[in-house]
Amino acid sequence: MVALAALPNVQIVRRIVLAVGALSFVLVWALTSSAHPAGSPAREAIRWIGIAAIVICILGRTWCTLYIGGRKIAQLVTIGPYSVSRNPLYFFAILGAAGMGVQHGSVLTGAVFCTFTWLVFHAVILREESVLASLHGAMFESYVQSTPRFLPNPRLWRDVSTITVMPSKVIRTFGDGLFFLIPIPLDVAVERLQSNGTLPVLLRLF
Repeated sequence: MVALAALPNVQIVRRIVLAVGALSFVLVWALTSSAHPAGSPAREAIRWIGIAAIVICILGRTWCTLYIGGRKIAQLVTIGPYSVSRNPLYFFAILGAAGMGVQHGSVLTGAVFCTFTWLVFHAVILREESVLASLHGAMFESYVQSTPRFLPNPRLWRDVSTITVMPSKVIRTFGDGLFFLIPIPLDVAVERLQSNGTLPVLLRLF
């Protein structure tokens, strides 16, 4: 029970680390630019792929919350998206982070965003798994053995005919997901400030 009570603190630390990381990346973002010229096919293609990843992230996280909203940790959810991945909510968040990064027009920033987010969530997951193992014992061990931690395996899909949904949790997750859209207008603003000389470009990234 002590471990269970400590989980909210883990989530708070996770949010703080992500916030500090986001602010650091904004600073880097403001002083660098894509090696691909503004408006070039390569730069626009990278951005649109990122936008697609962000949309999938927002919808995917909302979908996951239909199944786990209000039940996380206390109940072992192994159906729907949780039948193909033990952490689909985090998987979609990592995908969204990559989509955020490539709004800079750079594959490198997408990779950095993705890796940083994965490292943060990996630490959280290890803590959560320890609690789940103590609460659910052999059932959780069986789940670990049969279901991948991150990358979904569609062949494992299983579901039930009805689920209990908590609308407030779903709406909150969808609202939180809109945060992933911030880099879209941010990059437009930075690009304009750099083009008129207000912000210096210290480095160009591929």
